[in-house]
Amino acid sequence: MPYGGGGGADPAVAGRLLRLLDLLAQGGGTEEFARPAAEARAAGAPAEELALLARATDVALGVHRALGQHRRREAELEALFDTAGDLAALRDLDSVLRAIVRRARKLLHTDVAYLTLHDPVAGDTYMRVTEGSVSAAFQQLRLAMGDGLGGLVAQTARPYASTDYRTDTRFRHVAAIDKGVDEEGLCAILGVPLSLGTRVIGVLFAADRSPRDFAPDAIALLASLADHAAIAIDSARRLEETRAALAELDAANRTARAHSSAIARAAETHDRLTDLVLRGGGVAEVAREIASVLGGRLVVHDADGTELARVGPHGGVRPGAGEDVTAHAPSADAVAASRGGGRAVCVEGGVWVCAVLAGPELLGAMALTGRADLGDADRRLFERAGLVTALLLLMRRSVAEAEDRVRGELLDDLLTPPVGPPSVGTPDGGGDGAGGDGAGGGLGLRARRLGVDLGRPTCVLVLRCDPTARARLVTEAARQARALGGLAGPHRGHVVLLAPCADPGPLAVALAEDLGRAVGARVTAGSAGPAAGPGQIPAVYAEAVRCAEALHTLGRAGEGAALPDLGFVGVLLGDRTDIHGYVTRVLGPVIDYDTARGTELLRTLDAYYAQGGSLSLAKDALHVHVNTVAQRLERVALLLGRDWNAPGRALENQLALRLHRLLTP
Repeated sequence: MPYGGGGGADPAVAGRLLRLLDLLAQGGGTEEFARPAAEARAAGAPAEELALLARATDVALGVHRALGQHRRREAELEALFDTAGDLAALRDLDSVLRAIVRRARKLLHTDVAYLTLHDPVAGDTYMRVTEGSVSAAFQQLRLAMGDGLGGLVAQTARPYASTDYRTDTRFRHVAAIDKGVDEEGLCAILGVPLSLGTRVIGVLFAADRSPRDFAPDAIALLASLADHAAIAIDSARRLEETRAALAELDAANRTARAHSSAIARAAETHDRLTDLVLRGGGVAEVAREIASVLGGRLVVHDADGTELARVGPHGGVRPGAGEDVTAHAPSADAVAASRGGGRAVCVEGGVWVCAVLAGPELLGAMALTGRADLGDADRRLFERAGLVTALLLLMRRSVAEAEDRVRGELLDDLLTPPVGPPSVGTPDGGGDGAGGDGAGGGLGLRARRLGVDLGRPTCVLVLRCDPTARARLVTEAARQARALGGLAGPHRGHVVLLAPCADPGPLAVALAEDLGRAVGARVTAGSAGPAAGPGQIPAVYAEAVRCAEALHTLGRAGEGAALPDLGFVGVLLGDRTDIHGYVTRVLGPVIDYDTARGTELLRTLDAYYAQGGSLSLAKDALHVHVNTVAQRLERVALLLGRDWNAPGRALENQLALRLHRLLTP
């Protein structure tokens, strides 16, 4: 017998049992545990011994399996603890999510691992991170609550596993999800919830491309990883929220500091502009100040487009060397845009335009160049400069209107004939007392206070234009009068301009052209003078009125002239008829030629007209050859001009010839 009866164990059996214990101690493979029993059978061991070895082998295999499970569980727990430590060290949410999925795939030894997160807005879950996936469609899946395995896990907050998802009828199959799973080639899927308390924030998956029965240990392991992962995700999210909040707080602090600095700068600029206005500064000073503050080039125009100021970034009245000098008046569209929005606008080329407004009324515009990057604070400074400029323009207009009223009253008094005899000691009514001012406040004194010197020869111009442009003409005439050192304004239906001048004709021609261009309509300027003193101005004014009316009657609207320039019409209309001067203006070159050379051009011209323009009759009256008459008339044409025999000139010539005969003894 192999053993029993106190006889002791069979050494062969004991050796085989010891081999089983050695295999357990050394962690041998499962197939090695069957060898002792196989050797005993081969050696012909009795049945009792074989039964004992079979029982010992089963016990050893059971212990081996238990030890293997313990080792595997220990390794899994160690890996889980390592994962928890790694997750705790990560601070970036994306890094945390990738680490979770990578560890899940490694711990469960699956082909694919992936993670979906809950979307509270859409009310579903969406694929966030994948590991081992090759399908783009699968990586973009969204799972509604209850759809598929993942949707059911998210809805119930319970883990679910499927050996072959494609044939598993426990789940609600959706075409989009099934297509993504088929394209990825997945078969076995395990999903566990990522939970924070009772709230599910996502689902963690492990999947194989072949059928697999996920053991409870695997499910528990993935669930433990999911618990750690949920905490890590929440921590990473909170850390990101904290970082975002700190970044927002820092940005808010920077914004507050910048805003505070902008407010201080704006207050300082406002104080400087206010001080400028209180000290009597004008538009140019304000423009210089704001250009210096903003570091750009600034040009200011009034509502008519007239340039009021132009300064460079360093406060120069004109841009310095190397600076842009191409700034022009802002376009009407840009001004309209600024006016409509009530803000400065940036137009093509980085030019900022700000309409200068007084309520709805447009007073002008400002254009800033060289600052295309104008920020909100500087933009507000630019707009504030527009307000100050509007205030200055309103003040200037009020002063101008008051001055215009004073100038208008003086103009009315100068143009109105005095009532009663002239003041004593002022011949021709030219004293300061003319016009009824009294001895204490003469017209000359009033004029001098306005910068007008009536002691100089003064011409009077009467201006006429289309009624629709009359208001504009009054404004432009006043501007011209200030430039000339004179007065201008409406008087008894006319626009009248007084200016120091010795020869009214050329002045009338120049002003008719300049004012017509400024007004945009034809301007007729009838002039007279000069007047030697205030007392002569009413009569000169009346002559200028007749001149303007004569220009209109003669079809010469839009021109400028004095009565002497109108020929015999001027002689007829003028109060101070200068017949000798008229003859000289018309025939002077011929008279001078005859006087210098002893010729008879004047006599030939007179005979030619007396004979009705006939050369043959004229040669008989002069007793010369017809060629002589022709040659003399050619010389006349050279002296008087080729149009000497035009109807109008012919009339002037004949009248001058007759007057010459009257003046010559």
